Amino acid sequence: MTEKAVHQDAPALTDEELRTLDAHWRAANYLAAGQIYLMANPLLTEPLRAEHIKPRLLGHWGTSPGLNLVYTHLNRVIKARDLDVLCVWGPGHGGPAVLAGSWLEGSYSETYPDVSRDAAGMGRLFRQFSFPGGVPSHVAPETPGSIHEGGELGYSLAHAYGAAFDNPDLLVACVIGDGEAETGPLATSWHSTKFLDPVHDGAVLPILHLNGYKIANPTVLSRLPEDELDALLRGYGHDPLYVEGDDPAEVHRALAAALDESLDRIARAQRAARAEGTAERPAWPMIVLRTPKGWTGPAEVDGEPVEGTWRAHQVPLAGVRDNPAHLRQLEQWLRSYRPQELFGPDGRPGPDVVACVPEGGKRLGASPHANGGLLVRALPIPSLDDFAVPVDKPGTTLHEPTRVLGSLLRQVMADTRESRNFRLVGPDETASNRLQAVFDASGKAWQAATLPVDEHLDRHGRVLEILSEHLCQGWLEGYLLTGRHGLFSCYEAFVHIVDSMVNQHIKWLKTSRTLSWRAPVASLNYLLTSHVWRQDHNGFSHQDPGFVDHVLNKSPEVVRVYLPPDANTLLSVADHALRSRDYVNVIVAGKQPCFDWLTMEQARDHCARGAGIWDWAGTENGGEPDVVLACAGDVPTQEVLAAAQLLRRHLPGLAVRVVNVVDMTRLLPRDDHPHGMGDFEYDGLFTADKPVIFAYHGYPWLIHRLAYRRTGHGNLHVRGYKESGTTTTPFDMVVRNDLDRYRLVMDVIDRVPGLAVRAAAVRQAMADARTRHQAWIRAHGTDLPEVADWTWEG
Repeated sequence: MTEKAVHQDAPALTDEELRTLDAHWRAANYLAAGQIYLMANPLLTEPLRAEHIKPRLLGHWGTSPGLNLVYTHLNRVIKARDLDVLCVWGPGHGGPAVLAGSWLEGSYSETYPDVSRDAAGMGRLFRQFSFPGGVPSHVAPETPGSIHEGGELGYSLAHAYGAAFDNPDLLVACVIGDGEAETGPLATSWHSTKFLDPVHDGAVLPILHLNGYKIANPTVLSRLPEDELDALLRGYGHDPLYVEGDDPAEVHRALAAALDESLDRIARAQRAARAEGTAERPAWPMIVLRTPKGWTGPAEVDGEPVEGTWRAHQVPLAGVRDNPAHLRQLEQWLRSYRPQELFGPDGRPGPDVVACVPEGGKRLGASPHANGGLLVRALPIPSLDDFAVPVDKPGTTLHEPTRVLGSLLRQVMADTRESRNFRLVGPDETASNRLQAVFDASGKAWQAATLPVDEHLDRHGRVLEILSEHLCQGWLEGYLLTGRHGLFSCYEAFVHIVDSMVNQHIKWLKTSRTLSWRAPVASLNYLLTSHVWRQDHNGFSHQDPGFVDHVLNKSPEVVRVYLPPDANTLLSVADHALRSRDYVNVIVAGKQPCFDWLTMEQARDHCARGAGIWDWAGTENGGEPDVVLACAGDVPTQEVLAAAQLLRRHLPGLAVRVVNVVDMTRLLPRDDHPHGMGDFEYDGLFTADKPVIFAYHGYPWLIHRLAYRRTGHGNLHVRGYKESGTTTTPFDMVVRNDLDRYRLVMDVIDRVPGLAVRAAAVRQAMADARTRHQAWIRAHGTDLPEVADWTWEG
């Protein structure tokens, strides 16, 4: 024990409690090792033979004993104190331990009756682990009691705080591996203490598990001098308790004392805030648990040290099917847990093993908070008509779409004041993205110091702002997976920071959909604004529309992408997204003044279709079009309509169809996406043989990828962002990327048969307008008056 190791003031564990806790821990260690190695002979009722061993040994032993220890001791305090506890298991590949704990408590067998809590079920538990048709080595969606996929490291603590927000009666324990603690997202997550409201939120108890090594290298925090580590954790706002050692009895006693002390401190802090009105931010407890990597496993293999080294990370004995000495050593290892004392002849856990296990929904594997769809309630969304902008004539009035949405979100925030089941998160951009109306209903969560110049900071606020997209994403994922609703607002270019995180969440939802016992949760909703076409003031560094491409690569049953062209369509899309379940919805909308095109009724119909003809904008007059002008996104829509107006003026005999796309997945074939169009529907909208000039918000090749199997794909010409950006005027951005109205008219002339000669003068006039534009902005610093003052004159 170190000098800072916790000393228990309350009564120590009795010998009987110690004996039963150790029995549970040994049983969990046996089950964890058995999952890695065995496909038969689960209770070792006969000598271990090579045919009992899996042909491919997959899994990770090193972290499992520590996770088993935490599982055992959380059981004790849950049962003793009648707590509601959710545990987030951060260390990667910790699946064997958590599966072992849920099997011992019975929640696994209740979820999967074929993996019964007896010898036959133990055999299935072992065989299925990292086996074809079985379960993965991570703590995955298939694992009862989990909200966190352990495959990619760094997100556990953010998920834990997200689960604790607005969950005042919940304790969220979070085991953080010391490898995981080296990641950027985890390092930022420690600052969540400045946002946790002790009145309305639950508590998070971080348990930093220092076992010394990653796959092949020592971990940074495990090698810090003790005073330096202590100063770091205190600087983050925690009051750490230390548990250290390799003697099981001593560690059991110390961990029990540390947990009791931590829970007493949490209870005092919550009581002070809730009953006594204390406003001071608590120094929340945490536990630093330092135990050997691969503890209780082989000390040496082939003369090389294993326990307490990086060699224990995965499979300590890898050649057991071919190496008789390794097979004997594996058998000695497994029998060292004395399974005959832990399990009856029928394979059921003995009374000592389950003495510490709580009952019913208190069990870690049965917590309803880990299956948030069981708890989610419908979000009260008011009538859109109360927030819609009036549109007497298309393209003559302007509104800031996100500001209009902000009024709706303000009402949602107000209507959830009592239920506290909705949060808005974003990296310091709520007001920048024109959503500041929400501050009339809720301020920004803040537990740190305040100054007189600060605005909208609120100890009980439900708007979460921190300049870390990782932390915003992790908070919201934890919040949604435990049964609540939310929206993530972000600058379009910088949402890429969470590319990898959204990958993991999409995979989680895809897998969850295949599990009948997991109830659907509220969708993860992104509002991407400050987008590429109106980042003319910030320049090239702020211009990247590629998140849509990234998301549309993912599971089609989960992902949805919407590009509403005006304020009313944004309201309609947001209403749909906030009501939906088990999706990732990406909404791209502008915050700058944008033309109003559709009434609320028209917007509802158009968004329900996902893509449709705007009759009022075209000139086909019920006949067959000569060309289709298609658009997706607010700025492309404006440029297409301006181009249509130019064509109407200069080429009045040309039959032009205007098609607007709101739901990008409509472009996919029906076989590839639930929202996709059948070929007849697609050809009816875009034609099978006419030129289609498509003005798209993002990278043009995405449209080609979505539509490459369509009959008329050879006639499809897409204009979009092509990495030509700078600090310039708004219209110059579209000119630089050949998305402007003049270029679109030139594209029509170039691609409609017969127009190249007949409309040569018109094409020349369009090219001259582009040249005139370049001279004008350099002389005046503003866009051409004919562009800046343009309105629709259909």
